[in-house]
Parts: sequence; C-alpha cells; structure tokens
Amino acid sequence: MSATVSFEVPTPQGPRSVTLSYARVGRGEPLLLLHGIGHHRQAWDPVLDILATERDVIAVDLPGFGASPALPDGLPHNLPSMTAALSELCEALELDRPHVAGNSLGGLLALELGREKLVRSVTALSPAGFWSQNERRYAFTLLLTMRRIAGSMPEPLVRQLSRSAAGRTALTSTIYARPGRRSPEAVVAETLALANATGFAETLRAGNTVQFTDDIPGLPVTVAWGTKDRVLIRRQGVRAKRIIPRARLIRLPGCGHVPMNDDPALVARVILDGSR
Repeated sequence: MSATVSFEVPTPQGPRSVTLSYARVGRGEPLLLLHGIGHHRQAWDPVLDILATERDVIAVDLPGFGASPALPDGLPHNLPSMTAALSELCEALELDRPHVAGNSLGGLLALELGREKLVRSVTALSPAGFWSQNERRYAFTLLLTMRRIAGSMPEPLVRQLSRSAAGRTALTSTIYARPGRRSPEAVVAETLALANATGFAETLRAGNTVQFTDDIPGLPVTVAWGTKDRVLIRRQGVRAKRIIPRARLIRLPGCGHVPMNDDPALVARVILDGSR
C-alpha cells in the first residue's frame, strides 16, 4: 500500500512540516527500508515480497527523492535533519523502535538511527561514510555523472534504451552487477527518479563532510558489501568493521552497489537474519 504521511520536525526557528511517501506491506515486527541517493523506494522491490512474509515492511522515499518533496526551509538536506525526519516518521506511523535496513545513503542513515538507539537492529548495505577522501570524490564523480546523463535524456529515449538488455546495462551498470535482471519499467522509473530528485544536489553537498566514526554498542548491526560494488569499493566494509567491531561483516558475492536487484534471495536473507 502506497501512502503519504505529514508530521512536524523541530528546528531552532520552530517546527517545520515534512511529508514523506512510503509503501507498507507484510506482517510481523516493523522493518524500515531506506534507499540510496538518487534512487527511490522501488529499489527495494526485488526483496519486498520475501521480507513481507516475516516483517511489517515500510519502504520510504527519503526527503527530496522519489515521491517525497524536498525538506522545507530551515531543514537542510544533511544527516541530522534526515535522521530527525525519520525519527518523527516512526512516531507518526507508531513504529516502536523498528528494525532498519538501508543501502548507500540509506545505510548511513540506518547506522545513524542505530547510533541514536532509535531502532532495534541495523542492516547496512554498502553504507556511505566509511570512505577516504579520494574514495568519496570518486563516488561523487560517478553519481554526478549518472545524474547528468539521466537529466540530459528525454523520456522517450530512456524508454527506448530500457527495452533492450544493452540499453539497461548502459543506464544502470554503475549500480547493478546484473543490470539485465531489472525490468524495462523499473529502469525507466529509476532513471527519471534520478533526473528529477529535488534533494540530490544539497544531499550530495552535505556528504562532503560526512564520516561515520562511532561504535554502536548494544545493538545488532550487520554491514554487507557487494563484491562487485563500483561506487563504494568493498574495502570500506573492512573499515566499518574496525569502527563497529561487534558488527557482522557479510560479503555479497556477485552483487553491485545496489545488491537487492542482483541477488534478492541472498539480500533478503541477510536482512531477515540481521533483524532477529
């Protein structure tokens, strides 16, 4: 079920109204799913049905991405504001410390929610924030290039390219190791989502100073990395394990930066095992 929810987030200038779009399906303990920068909640579609057999799954469009509008004036698109918005979202949906899984930017946000003890468990898939400066610059260059290409193509061209496996590979091989698995409709939707993401530029700028440096004691944490991640190279997972020594560090063989598409069964199992 797709829906929107509005709530207020406190700021020094007074409360600001935030609206987020989400889809909710399944039964069980609540599980919040957070996508990466430039993507939308449909990134989780390949694993949604599997997760929903055991969890009450809430897949969210982050502020300024997918169907969610950008944050209002007074709330910058940075880690504190997004974390605050997600905390208020959980309260608005009456989610009592849900499990959370996130990918890339969503993985970083999941870890931040865990650091603040707002969730029961964290599963972070190729999370941002464990990079060197050179690795961050490399990743941001890739993301900006993808955004520029997506924004330069008229929608009819995107649809034409998406009809062929070669075209889907050209559009998505940066983030998927197995781009041919993605349907033409999904590739069109996510290419347009990247081109039209109102929060992209400000969120990326805020990432220039982000580094995750805190342990998360007393909380189950899983960090998983695709062996074919071309955006955030997998040695960053080793750094994550040093910083969060009790975390499970899982390899995702044959998976790219957005692994849900590449091996849905494996990724769903990692998330379910990490949210027991």
